Amino acid sequence: MRRNTFLAVFSMTLVLFAGSRVTLRAQTKPAAEKENAPLRVALAGLVHGHAFGFFDQFQNRADLQVVGIAEADRQLVAQFTKKYGLAPGLLYSDLEEMLKATHPQAVLAYTNTYDHRRVVELCARYGVPVMMEKPLAVSLEDARAIEKAARAGKIQVLVNYETTWYPSNQAAYDLVHDNAIGEIRKIVVHDGHGGPKEIGVGPEFLSWLTDPKLNGAGALFDFGCYGADLATWLMDGRRPDSVTAVTQQIKPDVYPRVDDEATIVLTYPHAQAIIQASWNWPFSRKDMEVYGQSGYAITVGRDAARVRLPEKQEISADAKPLEKTKENSVSYLRAVLLGGLKPEGQSSLETNVIVTEILDAARQSAASGKTVSLVGTR
Repeated sequence: MRRNTFLAVFSMTLVLFAGSRVTLRAQTKPAAEKENAPLRVALAGLVHGHAFGFFDQFQNRADLQVVGIAEADRQLVAQFTKKYGLAPGLLYSDLEEMLKATHPQAVLAYTNTYDHRRVVELCARYGVPVMMEKPLAVSLEDARAIEKAARAGKIQVLVNYETTWYPSNQAAYDLVHDNAIGEIRKIVVHDGHGGPKEIGVGPEFLSWLTDPKLNGAGALFDFGCYGADLATWLMDGRRPDSVTAVTQQIKPDVYPRVDDEATIVLTYPHAQAIIQASWNWPFSRKDMEVYGQSGYAITVGRDAARVRLPEKQEISADAKPLEKTKENSVSYLRAVLLGGLKPEGQSSLETNVIVTEILDAARQSAASGKTVSLVGTR
């Protein structure tokens, strides 16, 4: 069917099909951002491969200033310095030394996941907010320690997922929350690629992605976190009643220490979420299916979706662009720290403590072969 503009999903009142109207909520805009100076950020670590993406996408933004980089690996620092022309004065081997010298307004964490707790606890002592790459932590114990440190230091802690900035996911969310497809019955999320080694990630990234201590697991944590995050967001922050997971080592010769294939099933009183995380997809993918009582929304990459409403045919449509404050991680960080936007949904600490609880339970379930109940636990 011919593709249509997805204004139907995001306007205040719009027509998706002839004779069928869907009314959507207005979104509350945060307080006006302070635009008189760039946000001063420092980086903790460079071993996360997404650090390259940060510099590629954001290095030349006028509303952002990198004031320091803490990384002890001199070879890695040299690589970034050569590629991005980093000034020597930006570079530090120790995070605390950098915090004392640069006084950043925020720290962006590009460490391994295991080190997230250390980064937050240190930054909290200096009152510096943190945004880290997904997931929040390698264990529920660490997630709760991060939550405690953030509360004590009165700082914001945010988690950056690529899928948070997908208009297609917002389209699915809006259809659910405007009751266009009825109450959720099933969520199916597919995330992953052919494997970190197969797609050629850098050696410093590969070494910790395949370390069960530093990454928490393999594909289970690397890509299972996306589905856990999206499901928790779609279910309005509700914890699942149970978590069941199956993991495999389909390529034990390549990944001898961690899983490369994982499926997680979450149950809610009236719904299921099935999270398929893999280092074995024949192609990279991040897509989601949301089935309600009377319709469905299936995301197609970042910007489109297939939608079927009650008694109507499926249409394929482009999603409306996100608000400026929510179109990428840096804009969102500025809106929270400078514009007074209250963190919620996919990036919020509250959501991501639940995400970590799900991943921790999934790891337990996969190891024991039993379902883990979360009812009555906290």
